[in-house]
Amino acid sequence: MGRSGNTEKHQKEIEAVFNRLQDRRQQKFSPADFLQIGPPLKQITDTPEKDAAQAFLQRLMALDYRARYIPVQPDSSEVNSQFLSVSETVITDNDDIYALFSSNEHSDQSKQNLVHPMDVQMAVFHCSDNFLKQNMITKLSQCQYALPLLVPDFAAAEIECPLWTFRQIRKTWKKTEIKDNSKTVTIKSLPICKAETPVVSFFRLGSLSQSKSQLMNTLINDRHSTFFHRNCQRNTKSRHLMDGVVEIAWYCPAGKDNDSFSDCIAFCNLHGDSLLMEKQREILTEMSSVLVVVSALEKGQESSKVVSTLFGSPNPLIVLTADNDCGAVEIKPQKYKVGLKDRSQTDISEELRGIIRKTLSGSNKSFKIELMSKIPGVRVDEDDTVCQNGKSAAMNIVKLIQDMDVYRIKDTFLPGQGQLWHEWCRTKKETFCLRGNIEGEKSQKDQQLMQIRQKQCTASCSELMKSFTDSLMRLEQKDKEYFLKWTQILIDELSSKDLSAILKNYDEKWSEVLDLKKHDKSDQLKAKQAELEEISKNLQAANFGLEHIFREMAQIYEAHQSLKKQTNCTHTEWVKYPELAADLMISGHPMELMDGDAVHLPLTWISGLLQEVIKKLGDQRVFVLSVLGVQSSGKSTMLNAMFGLQFAVSAGRCTKGAYMQLVKLSEEIKKEFKFDYILVVDTEGLRALELEGSNTLHHDNQLATFVVGLGNMTLINIFGENPAEMQDLLQIVVQAVMRMKKVRLSPSCVFVHQNVTDVTAVEKNMDGKRRLQEKLDKMAQLAAKEEGCEAECFSDVIAFDVQKDVKYFAQLWEGSPPMAPPNPGYSESVQELKSIILSKASESDGIKLSHFSSKIQDLWNALMNENFVFSFKNTQEISVYRKLEVQYGSWTWTLRSEMLTIENQLHPQIENGQLNNIELSDISKRMRRKYEEIKTEITDYFEKDTDKELLVQWRGRFENKIKDFHQELLTGLKRKLDEVIQQKKACKNLEEKKKDFENQLLQKSKDLAHTLREIQIDKEELQMQFDSAWSHWVEELTSGIKPIEDINLEEDQFNVLQSLGFEWTLYDELKSSEKYKKLPEKGNYSKYINLNMSQKCKTALNYVEEVMKLKSGLLLHEDQEQIRCFIEDVQQKSLEIIQSKPVTTTGYTSTYLHEVAKTVQENVTELESKMKITFKKEFTVDLLLFVFHITAGWILESHKQYKDNNDAVNVLNRKKSEYFNIFSSFCRGSSSAVVFGEIICENLKVSAVEAVCNQTAVDLAGELRSNVPAFNGNRRNLEKHVLKDLAEKEDFKKFITYIRNPREQVEDFIREQVKTYIFVENKDKALKILQKNVDDIQKLISQSFFEATEKFKTEKGEINMWMKEFSSLLSCKLTLDTISCQNFSDVNDLDFLRDEIEKGLQIITKEMKELPVDEVMKSRQKPDEILIQQLCNCCWKRCPFCAAVCTNTIKDHSPEKHSVPFHRPAGVIGWHKKKHNGPSY
Repeated sequence: MGRSGNTEKHQKEIEAVFNRLQDRRQQKFSPADFLQIGPPLKQITDTPEKDAAQAFLQRLMALDYRARYIPVQPDSSEVNSQFLSVSETVITDNDDIYALFSSNEHSDQSKQNLVHPMDVQMAVFHCSDNFLKQNMITKLSQCQYALPLLVPDFAAAEIECPLWTFRQIRKTWKKTEIKDNSKTVTIKSLPICKAETPVVSFFRLGSLSQSKSQLMNTLINDRHSTFFHRNCQRNTKSRHLMDGVVEIAWYCPAGKDNDSFSDCIAFCNLHGDSLLMEKQREILTEMSSVLVVVSALEKGQESSKVVSTLFGSPNPLIVLTADNDCGAVEIKPQKYKVGLKDRSQTDISEELRGIIRKTLSGSNKSFKIELMSKIPGVRVDEDDTVCQNGKSAAMNIVKLIQDMDVYRIKDTFLPGQGQLWHEWCRTKKETFCLRGNIEGEKSQKDQQLMQIRQKQCTASCSELMKSFTDSLMRLEQKDKEYFLKWTQILIDELSSKDLSAILKNYDEKWSEVLDLKKHDKSDQLKAKQAELEEISKNLQAANFGLEHIFREMAQIYEAHQSLKKQTNCTHTEWVKYPELAADLMISGHPMELMDGDAVHLPLTWISGLLQEVIKKLGDQRVFVLSVLGVQSSGKSTMLNAMFGLQFAVSAGRCTKGAYMQLVKLSEEIKKEFKFDYILVVDTEGLRALELEGSNTLHHDNQLATFVVGLGNMTLINIFGENPAEMQDLLQIVVQAVMRMKKVRLSPSCVFVHQNVTDVTAVEKNMDGKRRLQEKLDKMAQLAAKEEGCEAECFSDVIAFDVQKDVKYFAQLWEGSPPMAPPNPGYSESVQELKSIILSKASESDGIKLSHFSSKIQDLWNALMNENFVFSFKNTQEISVYRKLEVQYGSWTWTLRSEMLTIENQLHPQIENGQLNNIELSDISKRMRRKYEEIKTEITDYFEKDTDKELLVQWRGRFENKIKDFHQELLTGLKRKLDEVIQQKKACKNLEEKKKDFENQLLQKSKDLAHTLREIQIDKEELQMQFDSAWSHWVEELTSGIKPIEDINLEEDQFNVLQSLGFEWTLYDELKSSEKYKKLPEKGNYSKYINLNMSQKCKTALNYVEEVMKLKSGLLLHEDQEQIRCFIEDVQQKSLEIIQSKPVTTTGYTSTYLHEVAKTVQENVTELESKMKITFKKEFTVDLLLFVFHITAGWILESHKQYKDNNDAVNVLNRKKSEYFNIFSSFCRGSSSAVVFGEIICENLKVSAVEAVCNQTAVDLAGELRSNVPAFNGNRRNLEKHVLKDLAEKEDFKKFITYIRNPREQVEDFIREQVKTYIFVENKDKALKILQKNVDDIQKLISQSFFEATEKFKTEKGEINMWMKEFSSLLSCKLTLDTISCQNFSDVNDLDFLRDEIEKGLQIITKEMKELPVDEVMKSRQKPDEILIQQLCNCCWKRCPFCAAVCTNTIKDHSPEKHSVPFHRPAGVIGWHKKKHNGPSY
């Protein structure tokens, strides 16, 4: 009856505790209740009882172990003088001393009213669902607190083991073994559920004055209260929820000499009097390796009976007697007695350690928590149906992979993310770096990408993925959560086993390699190194977790979405994948943003995922918070402590890539912000050891830029006080942000220094912060100069205040791991940082999820386009490298120029026949002096430049580059001159064989004609016969001769720009825009001016005004005009340089473009100095592209002419039609005279048409000059008609052209008037002029034929003499190609020949008279060009004030002779501000 009454009373007390702490046992807390961002935690103060549970959890999630000691303030109705009790007795002054010794029941009562700290912890435990329990127990473990192993169920009178709550806990320790006087240390890392460890259990019998829990703490960690005890702060006498609870804690050795134990040991503590808890006592007795009983032994008492029973059991036993002061005594084997009375805990704990070490050394008994389910009378939470459903679904997946090497799993079951995905990423990156035939290459790359996607689709039906996605779609929400947890737990268990074996194998192989290196066994060493590399690959492949399954989902979705069709595979649920992932993301699961293995973003997947999130939540605004730092600097730990997140930090698994997690703002603070969610982006650590050399640099720079650009705020996490490791990185980020102009970024950052132990770090680092600011500002200015941007300091690019945005964190651990708890100071620092973040975030509008999705796409594409800056360590390196490139361009130009001089010396010798062979040694000898000078310059530059320490890393590469360039110049010139010699020989050979060829052709024609005389043969057959003979002859004559190749101007232009230090991305962007084509016509050149570096702004008194003018696009009019005139002048100079080159005679070389580019660049530098401004590099590139565009037509035409005149095949093919006519005439049976006449007529036709058109053009120009009013006066008259025409047509663009480039508009006017006159107003008259000229040419030919014939008859000469005389008589107006008369020596009847020529001439005359007038406009002399030459060859200088054009018709007259009939209003040339403040008139 007594015990029943006590039980009933105890039950009421338990219910009272739950009621006081806001009972949530029916509606349990879940992770979702705490996965939201509330206000930062403040200093620990009294907490109302109703808020105690929430306050405890919040602090625990923030890794603050003081959560256990939160002061709980009782409800006011229960408080009766809580902290101050007043005695009812009136005490006089004389009785004061007696009051000190009096008891106060009210004080005792008030203490009883306080809630025990462990009651708060257990109340939270009982009121949480299994997932929150798991998170809670995991955090308790991280805080190095004991965990509940056996918990009485008050409602069901059962004992429960919360096994599920232990599943996330992993312990790492170093086991020490001594064998043969040799100490071996082995690292062990296991899920604690799987760890087989000895168990040392403590329980007390009866009530004692000594604290059992405190004694246990001295064994485990004497600096930390692992087990709560009576001497802990906030302890109260009343404790209702802990009685009967068995807590467990582990001692994990660090592998050091001062370790208490050499291996991991579990310590169990049964709270309360074990005499009243027989079931728990029996369970502990069963599972323990050593039992420690604390008791006051008296014969006959129940405690003595229990001890007596334990003495009879085989378990080692240690009895701690409270009423005895003896030292450790071994009563019988493995049975010990230790007195507690009047002894120090240090002595007692030391004796206990010794006994436990001795006892365990001879014991093999161990236990693992997972076996609790097999102990009778214990209910395990994992037996719940919902948990078993999740586990069952997870086991279906694990069964597929459990018998497989873990490093083979991804290749077998997740093929989409392996080699195929990596190959896709490489190919995709290559599409951003295309050269040459861009469209063709892009099409080819796109095809390759689609082929890879097709392979991914084919391989995307693995059984594992089918099972996983089916479970996600089929299971209920709770079952699904258990399923995901179980999958991760089981996969981790599976992979950790193989991982340990691989690591051990790696360690052994590495030792062998080191040993072989000492003994220099090279062959064996190479073999072992190859084996080691293979193990290393397996180690990387063995990294397998739930994130890889989600990554495979992403790849399956991307592949199918790219192909826009469903495959024959039965697995066609890919369209639902984004929705499944969106549900998980909304519920708090981190989702992969960047694949850390491929270093690429699955953009299609991310877009689909965010679109589904938008569908479910709406297009919410989010504040993007990202974190950046070196590897293992505690980024994920910081985010988890700050927001209660679950980014992976355990098991030594560092984050790879980038993950995003959506966290909701709590209702408590939501009204203070303009967004509802914070999107946290956690990233992999920089300077990862897995990457090497430039790969690390490029990877880190790219990742950093992406993270900073993506976030509204970025936390720059630094381990220690020195930010040097991040300075270089931030410089690259700044320069990359400047270069990515198309993506509008407004990043900000906060520096977080972790592991700072000095409490005065803030004060001591004031100077360091100042230097940091100066360094960042200096590098920002340098980057701005390099990129032509307007930035004076770092904060102009990335928002940063060195006074407010640098925070120092205490070290994470309070002592040395693995037994150290987290430092409460770290938690406080995290909360301070959280306060700063929220404060800054409250000023931000955030970004809509839809815009965030677009920003990811734009930013990533911009990063893919940017390759240059990511290859450097910092901005200083970039600047030095660019100077080196410019210097390299100067060196190469010197060599190129010298080589061109040598070419110009040798080419005439070849043309004159003085040089028939070129030796490489001869060219090298001519080049040697200049090459040696350049090598000396290079050596001096690398050894004497102020930046020689940075330059040394590129010295070898550039010395080799200049060597290769020199060799390339030598071989290139030899190749070109050899081709010239070959072509020269070919043409000479052609001339030599021409007579033989004509004789062969004539003879072949006669033979074939004789053969086919009786056969009717059509023209097609005849053509075939001739083509066969022709092809054979051409091939024979040109064999071994390399044809003259066409030129690729676009590639040469890029190479020239690259040699001047301009990058592909800038070239491609400006080239694609084609705005450079209208460079002289631009109305405003302000955007080309770099404001911050222009001396005009910096030296002007009205600095602000000048800057504002430039920023608003108001460059002074005089400056605008000066720049425009400069462009026109450069255009003219460049044309003159190019047109002075012998392209038509010696061919084209890219050196000509180099010369033009160097001249342009020098002119730009001169203009900058003259105007005291600095142009952005866009101006120089646009100007060069414009010049290249202007000169391209002349170069191509000239090179075509060179090719036509010098390519042997071209020379032959021009004669083909002539020879075919001869061939066909003989085949038709024509006589020699007929054939000869046809040849003459064919030659006459070409020359006559040209002569007629040229003469008609001259005649029409005269007609126009006489009859068109605009053309028959002086220059002033022409100007008047031009202005009248502009006024009538009201075309504003033509007005602008006339004002800015009057000559261009006048020439257009002349062309327009000519066309109107000839083709509209006087078309018949033009035809009559044409026909008249045809008749004149006919008469000339007839008269010349008559005179030549008469001379032939008089002098009785040969046909060859007649031909020469005939050509001479025509030469005044016509030009005949030389006709070989050798084959026509039998032609003597000139009358018959005349008849044949007259027949042909009649046909020619008829054809010419039917020529359209359009042909005249295509002739060498065109009427409009004749008039332009006549009317525009005068002065075109403009008035500097009103731009009126000088009307003096004499070109190059003296400046004082400039004249205009009237000046124009100043507004005609555009509005602008004068330098003075008054109005302009």
